[in-house]
Amino acid sequence: MIGIAGAGAFGTALALALAAEGREVRLWARDGSARAAMRDSRANPRLPGVTLPEALHVVETLPELAQTELVLLAMPMQALRGFLSGPGHDLLAADLVACCKGIDLDTLQGPAEVILDAGAGGAIAVLTGPSFAADIARGLPTALTLACAHPGSEALQHRLSTPALRLYRTDDVVGAQLGGAMKNVIAIAAGVVVGAGLGDSARAALITRGYAEMGRLAQALGARAETLSGLSGLGDLILTCTSAQSRNFSHGFALGAGRAVPVATVEGVATARASVRLAARLGVELPVAAMVARLTNAEIEVEEAVRQLMSRPLKQE
Repeated sequence: MIGIAGAGAFGTALALALAAEGREVRLWARDGSARAAMRDSRANPRLPGVTLPEALHVVETLPELAQTELVLLAMPMQALRGFLSGPGHDLLAADLVACCKGIDLDTLQGPAEVILDAGAGGAIAVLTGPSFAADIARGLPTALTLACAHPGSEALQHRLSTPALRLYRTDDVVGAQLGGAMKNVIAIAAGVVVGAGLGDSARAALITRGYAEMGRLAQALGARAETLSGLSGLGDLILTCTSAQSRNFSHGFALGAGRAVPVATVEGVATARASVRLAARLGVELPVAAMVARLTNAEIEVEEAVRQLMSRPLKQE
């Protein structure tokens, strides 16, 4: 039995994929009215046209999730620490898989470190990589990275894989979760470039330089370079920087076009600020991430941000 805490589009999509293979899945939504609506309608409005299968049970209480031995944490990164330290559940004995991407604003930790600090006693893993919830929910082929240093990671990999959801395993948890976090920041910047009409050449340059920033920060944290060239780094970066389905890209597009930004959780906004603070602590330079932090905080206009980036001292690549 698998539990999933968080019934947004991504959490529900994972529940659908796993339940479709006959696995019994318990899904819990943080919003009580959303739980009731999903139980009654057997649908999630964030995934239109998809019916919840019988093997997927929308549960009312967190103790019902605690009865499972494996729980996926599918909630925004900035909500993870508060959820794990909150009352009303005893999930920390289970194997826990973080399905969120980002850096905690207060502790500057990734999801695995947040889970560990909460006192988790089982395996800790991070599920990340290029994926849109709508694709997973429809059963379209998707490949993800499961980052886990626990001896039981191979069994976990098989348990969460399906014919349409292929998981690759790595023990480089730091690299995998950093790639998933930083790609959101670069996706905002890519959206700004497109929204401002700066051209495809500028977007290609921005993605490349952003990828270099991801690598510098990962290296400073002790991650392996090859992890960033995989699904959790380059793969996720390509997806979110080239598709309007990405909330981070759409947020950046609105900024670049001078429009009102969409009302939705955009992990890259908080991650940009957290990554700049983390980089300063480590002595790493992140000009693109720093500019995204300033843009999303309304500290600079797009035109000035472009001018400053283009006027940086010339250097060897």
